[in-house]
Amino acid sequence: MEFVSIDVTDGVAVLRLDRPKMNAISVQVQADLREAAAELTERDDVRSVVIWGGERVFAAGNDVKEMADLTYSDMVKVSASVSSATTAIARIPKPVVAAVNGYALGGGCELALAADLRFAAEDAVLGQPEVLLGIIPGAGGTQRLARLVGTSRAKDIIFTGRFVKADEALRIGMVDRVVPADKVLEESVAYAAQFSGAAALAVRAAKECIDRGSEVDLDTGLEIERQQFAGVFATEDRTRGITSFVENGPGKATFVGR
Repeated sequence: MEFVSIDVTDGVAVLRLDRPKMNAISVQVQADLREAAAELTERDDVRSVVIWGGERVFAAGNDVKEMADLTYSDMVKVSASVSSATTAIARIPKPVVAAVNGYALGGGCELALAADLRFAAEDAVLGQPEVLLGIIPGAGGTQRLARLVGTSRAKDIIFTGRFVKADEALRIGMVDRVVPADKVLEESVAYAAQFSGAAALAVRAAKECIDRGSEVDLDTGLEIERQQFAGVFATEDRTRGITSFVENGPGKATFVGR
């Protein structure tokens, strides 16, 4: 991977974007994200993921220079690459936290939206300004933002292309926590670390239920939940968790991720 690195400590993987100067999401970065997502999904030593772009910027958007000369026919061919990178991150079957310093705009905002939670710096700025270029979000922005903050707020943000500062983003649910800029990575890693000893298959099942359930009607979602609920009873962690509860009370079980 050329512009993405993975560093794992005590079960927490920090997925670092590093493409100077502003972490613009190029075709190569998209490929790196897909490769990273596949690796993070498969690695048993990874229990949670933090996506970080560094102290200055999360990601300022897709690489506009790469798109400047593309025709409609060209984009029909490459548009799947744009969306599949963020979808790959969203489908990592483990808790994913976006640690947002600086700007998260356009494709960068869409990458943050693909995480399960977003921790933002007090001076962070998010937005989907694609309309100001005469285009629209193409990596999930129209879908994930609307599901997160509601259709009216999403329409306002996307129609106007305006920037959303951290305090407003917290108020409308676009981010989940706002912390001092120098604490963003630390706080994100600390949150993610709580899953290092968690029942990994149960967490995975819960994420699957919530994500897939939000895409379907209630009855179908309840059926997804029922199947996943029954499925976790085949795990060693279920035996450990329930036995510990009966013998020692809540919150004392140790899990092995099987």
